[in-house]
Order: sequence, then C-alpha cells, then structure tokens
Amino acid sequence: MGLFQKAYETYEHFSSQAGIYSNRKEPLAPIGHIITSAQIEIMLDANGNFIRALPVGKDEPKIIIPVTEESSGRTSGICPHPLCDQIGYISPANAKKHDAYVEQLTDWAESEYSHPMLKPILAYVRSGTILSDLAHSGIAAPAEKDTVCWTVIGLDDEDSEKCWCNRKLFEAFIGYYSVKKADDDPVLCMITGQTTAQAHQHLKGIISINGNAKLISANDTSNFTYRGRFRTDDQAATIGYEASQKAHNALKWLAADQGVIIGGRTFLCWNPQGKPLPSRQFLRKNRTENRIPELEDYRKDLAETLLSYKSNHKPTDDAVIAVFDAATTGRLAVTYYNEMPAHDFLDNLAKWDLSCCFRNNRDGVKAPSLERIIHCAFGTERSGKIEADEKIVRQHMQRLLICRVENAKMPYDIVHAIAQKTMRPMAYEAGSREYLQFTACAVIRKYYLDHKQEEYDMALEKDRNDISYQYGRLLAVLEKAERDTYDNSESRDPNAIRMQSAFCTRPLMTAKTIIEQLKKSYLPRLSPGLRTYYDRLIGEIFEKIDSHPANQQNAPLKETYILGYYLQKNALYTKNKDMTETEESENE
Repeated sequence: MGLFQKAYETYEHFSSQAGIYSNRKEPLAPIGHIITSAQIEIMLDANGNFIRALPVGKDEPKIIIPVTEESSGRTSGICPHPLCDQIGYISPANAKKHDAYVEQLTDWAESEYSHPMLKPILAYVRSGTILSDLAHSGIAAPAEKDTVCWTVIGLDDEDSEKCWCNRKLFEAFIGYYSVKKADDDPVLCMITGQTTAQAHQHLKGIISINGNAKLISANDTSNFTYRGRFRTDDQAATIGYEASQKAHNALKWLAADQGVIIGGRTFLCWNPQGKPLPSRQFLRKNRTENRIPELEDYRKDLAETLLSYKSNHKPTDDAVIAVFDAATTGRLAVTYYNEMPAHDFLDNLAKWDLSCCFRNNRDGVKAPSLERIIHCAFGTERSGKIEADEKIVRQHMQRLLICRVENAKMPYDIVHAIAQKTMRPMAYEAGSREYLQFTACAVIRKYYLDHKQEEYDMALEKDRNDISYQYGRLLAVLEKAERDTYDNSESRDPNAIRMQSAFCTRPLMTAKTIIEQLKKSYLPRLSPGLRTYYDRLIGEIFEKIDSHPANQQNAPLKETYILGYYLQKNALYTKNKDMTETEESENE
C-alpha cells in the first residue's frame, strides 16, 4: 500500500471522531471541511438579529469550517467559502465577493440539506450591517482577511450553538456538496479502487510549518509538471473527492497531534488503528527513577517497555513512518516513507537503543538522541553548547532515522566526525567535552557492533587487545596523575588534554613527552602511595602496548582510544578498590 491508502484507512477507523473537539491539538475535519483560525465571532438570535461580536484570541482553538473544492485551495480571484469566511466576502464593501458569498449560501440554505442556522446567518449577511455592528462592539477596523465564525442562539437544536462545533451542520454540508459533486463524471479512484466523483483540487496546508504546500498538485500546464509523459493531469493519477478529503484530513490531523519537527522536516509515525507507538525518538517509558546505573538494568527496562507496547499490537498490525519537507511554499514532498509490522518496528527501536548506548556519568546508561548525535558530529560550540545548523540536522536526521527504523548499520562518516571533534578537547569548554565523549562512546560502540560484530563493554577492560584502547587508558592516567597535584583553585588543563591532538597522531612520542614532564614536575608532589599507584598503572598499560608490533606503537590511533580514555578516567575518579588499598598500605 502507500501513504494515501494508510491515511485513508486511518480516517475510516476514526471517522466517528470527525468534527469532535477533544484533548488533541486539532480535531479531525469532516469531509468537505478544513481547520482554520478565526479572528471574529458574531452571535445572532434565531431571527438573524445581531447580539454581539467578540475578537477571537490567537490562543483559542482552531475552528472547523465547510469549504468547496475550489475555495479550499483559493489564492486569488473570487471563490467564497460556504459559511465562515473573511470580512471581504461577508461585508457588502466588495460587491462582487459579497454577491458570490450570498448566492452560494442562499443555494445551500434553500436546498433539502439546509440547517436551522443558515437562514438567520443569511438574513444577517443580507442586511449589510456587519461593519457598523463590529464598530459598536469595539472592533472598529477589522482587516479584510479576518475570518468570521457564527454563533446562533435560540434555535430548537440539541447540538451546539457554535457553527464550528455543530455536527448536524457538518453533515448537512456534506450531503449538500455530495449532490453537487455527483454531477462530475465518475473516475477510478487510485486510493480506494472504486469508481467515484473525482477530486480536481487537493487540500493544502497539511503540514502547518510548510504553509500552503500541497502533496498533490498539477496546475502547471504551461511548463513541465507532467508534459512529456502525459497529455493531461488525469492521465497521471485520478483520485476520488471523498478519498482525497479523508486522506488529507487524516494526515493533517496526525501531523498536528503527533508530528515531530526537526531541522524543518516533519517526522510522523502512527498505527492506522490508533494503537500506541513510541513518541519522538525514544522507546523507553517514563520512569520514577532518573538513573539506570547498570547495563542489565537498562536492558531489563527496555525489554519491559518493548513488551508493554507489543501487548497492544497484533502481529498483523502496521507501523507507518513518513517524513515531510517542502522546498517551496507550494509543493510538499514525502522524503521518506515506510510501513512495516509494528512488532518489527518496535524490535528495531529496541535494538538501536541497546546497541547505541553507553554509561553517562550523570544519567547512567542511556542512548543519545539522534539530534544529539548530529549536533556532536557536525555542530559547532556556541555559548557553551554544541549545535548544528538546521539544514545539516535536516539532512542527517533522516539518515539516522532510517538506520534506527530499518535496523541499518551506523554510517562511518558520523563516527569519524564525532571522533575528530573529541580528539581536539582544547577547542571546547569542559562541559562540551563530556557531552562529546559520552556520545562518541555510544556511537563507536554501535559502529563496531554493526560492522565488526565486536562488542565493547561499558566497564573498563584492562586486558583488551586493542592498542588504541590501551593508549586511551594511558592518556586518562596521565591526565589524572597531573590533576591530583592541583589545588581547588587550579583551572588549567593538564598536558594530557592540551597535547591530546598530537597524542592521537603520534601516541608513543607524545606519551613519552607527557611522562617526562609528569616525572619532572608533578609526580614528586604526590604522596608515595599515589606515586607508586600511577607508576604501576602506567607500567601495566605499557606492557599491553609493547605486546604489539613496533610499527604499530606510534601509528595514529583509531577512534576506540576514546572508549579506553573515557572508561579509565571514570574508573580513576571513582577511586577503585585497588587504588584505595595501595594508598592506605603506602601511608601506614
């Protein structure tokens, strides 16, 4: 199937909610209706007499209004909406617009699909007093494009007095307009497979941040939208009016409530039957505890959350993922689309969160967000925070989304970009360094698991046969040994940090330089116990390094040095048992 079929299926499942305001950001619009903002509310009595007018605040919910196929996509020219419209149409100041509005409303009010609200509204509009009535209500200079909505009181109607909440009014327009559309020649609808009245125009404004951009449009007959392959737009695709309305309104409803905007693109994930799927980018549920200290606890938490989502889904249920973007204000593109069994989708999210995670000093074990990975890989530091430009986030977010959703492998260019930033700590403030190191560890761990089936532990592995990892350990020890000589007011960075970039390029030569400085200026200032501890630890690490061929010992380091550095540094700062015992024995 495809995007429109799944959107149509979603509307069919939720059709009973069409026109009902709930706790969602926007209601689901009925067929032949759109969601828009009103600026003025006018209250009338059952005879069409003016009672009062009120300005509608910007924070008020949007309203549901009936539209014709032509008026829903109007740009210029005269094309009135059937009921709620702009001052320019309702006021007699513009005779052509006003006459077109009155003529259309009269046709509906006098049809068999009329509604008790229509005649009072029609009588009031014909009176032509709207501008003076607004002035008496304190709205002295309404803009021509301000939209008016109606409230009619005193009617014998069990439904709402507000036109944008009255479902019987919605049904009346649907019936009225379906008769109008019945005069069209029937076509094969490529969404439903049925023969029905054709949609000649499709709804705009599906994604709010992209303005009036349309998903389906073929009005450029003078250039090359479809010429060269088809004679007319109908040869490219024919879609039924009702199916188009349902699919577009469902997408707009979903995007308004569930869409996540990142880097200017809208990311949307849903199940057509409304069964719950993870929001945003996270699978794990909210917990009362803010920290998961161990990998086993993290794995258990993921498994419990996965099971809680899976219990709501049958094996045949679908997850639909779509990404939208607009290069222009008129055309909306689907930059990514996928549908898969919901169980597979959930499994893939869990696999990502389990393989791309690491122990963070503050939060315990966690997976960095996709946004964080992109910011760390391609961003620059601004006011102490690493951020990437919106265009870069837009480009790479979709790449990582595909990796996460489809269980694809971590791209090496992202790993390399983060590693290059991490090996230049002097370019960043202390807080940004920690931010980079944790993210780099998680990404590197996933890359090696994906591409080499090699798993790096989140605890220090002293015997790991990886020279880059061991050099990372050495760098952390040299840094900590120098820091232990600082008093509380010392803020300068140790030589190990200042020379880290050179260390990554020529590790053996740089390590010897740092060690010479350490022995000359810093180790003598330590207690005998600490000196012994650091001498022994440096010696143990060099034993691991010396076990590798000589031609490898001064070669540029791989990104795995970051894992060794990060884990060794954490181990040193937690003052492990071996260090404590050594200090105590030496100081007795």
